[in-house]
Amino acid sequence: MTKPPVSTIRRDRQTPPVRGRLHALAGRARRPRRIAMLSVHTSPLHQPGTGDAGGMNVYIVELAKRLAALGIEIEVFTRATSSELPPTVELAPGVLVRHVTAGPYEGLIKEDLPAQLCAFTHGVLRTEAGHRPGHYDLVHSHYWLSGQVGWLAAQRWGVPLVHTMHTMAKVKNAALAEGDTPEPAARVIGETQVVEAADRLIANTVDEAAELATHYGARGEQLAVVHPGVNLEVFRPGDRRAARERLGLPLDAMVLLFAGRIQPLKAPDVLLKAVAVLLARRPELRERLVVPVVGGPSGTGLAKPQSLQKLAAQLGIGDVVRFHPPVGQLELAEWYRAATVLAMPSYSESFGLVALEAQACGTPVVAAAVGGLPVAVRDGETGALVPGHEPEQWARALEPYVTEPELVARQGAAAARHAQGCGWGTSAAATAEVYAGALARPAGLLAGARRRLA
Repeated sequence: MTKPPVSTIRRDRQTPPVRGRLHALAGRARRPRRIAMLSVHTSPLHQPGTGDAGGMNVYIVELAKRLAALGIEIEVFTRATSSELPPTVELAPGVLVRHVTAGPYEGLIKEDLPAQLCAFTHGVLRTEAGHRPGHYDLVHSHYWLSGQVGWLAAQRWGVPLVHTMHTMAKVKNAALAEGDTPEPAARVIGETQVVEAADRLIANTVDEAAELATHYGARGEQLAVVHPGVNLEVFRPGDRRAARERLGLPLDAMVLLFAGRIQPLKAPDVLLKAVAVLLARRPELRERLVVPVVGGPSGTGLAKPQSLQKLAAQLGIGDVVRFHPPVGQLELAEWYRAATVLAMPSYSESFGLVALEAQACGTPVVAAAVGGLPVAVRDGETGALVPGHEPEQWARALEPYVTEPELVARQGAAAARHAQGCGWGTSAAATAEVYAGALARPAGLLAGARRRLA
């Protein structure tokens, strides 16, 4: 995967605040010493696959570790969700997680958190105030809630703000699953403010960068494209037979795997409906077909946590579908290796880390042709892209993978080769370049953000 060039931002020059003045003196590209990384609504310590924990958690953990390996210290600020959590946890050498008290520890969902941003911001600023001026060289915020905090912290400290959206309200609302709840107007407004305030916006793909420009007015000089990566030490090819033995799967099964959060956006129901269509057309496949669903309810899926189990029963495929709770990365890699193919019918994906992880394990991927999935999956080479969400379409796309073993072997080998060029080290190095570019200009607010604060 070729790393795209990092664009250069032109910023309005002004005298920076005293606390950030040292950062503006050099005026040359340099890597930061220490980053304040913000993740308000979900902690890098949480188990991906349930609640609000997902690909963003993996992204922050892996990026922080690789940046630390490059000599950049990372401090991740996240909301404390238990009174028993220590104030700080060392995630890895050079990576510190700071728990900020902001509202009740339990009982708050993501939609409740805008009311706690003031408290969270106070905790972040108070932590920095306990250090000598210039403790943080840069703020990197993740998701729009964190961007709201990062906007103020970066301005207060006189340092650049780098922001990664991960998902965008306008993009999600344009591709809602049937019956799903649209993102509120308050989020759209908040995202627009963050885009205007950020010095750099890191997009996962060129298409995401274009969406930031089209939907939110991001300027070309703000945008940098950095593909996420995959942990090649954990996700690697292995013995499929041994993986199935360890997971209790039939050795001769045709395994159609879904791995991720169970919510309408991820569309696991599309997979189940496609399986029902496939079995109606090819009933002889039933004896060998296994459809594991590995993950837990999340987002709007929390309102009906048993809906997928009920759907499987209604479709008459309860005998082939197996539900498993979220698992850690090592066991998740085993599920990928055990699978014949991974299915990702999502309505929206900023990139689709799960697709890259499965391919790194030598498993082809059948994915919806949305968001970053056409970048993660090479259509016809490492899997297949489906231009829609109709169950009949998906049944046709999946059928060759359960009837043509040579296709699985060929595309699985190509998938593993494809993923080898997508390690997190490459992503971290490109992100460090984005940081250096942001530091090369005097720190301060963009014109639009200055007007709003005035």
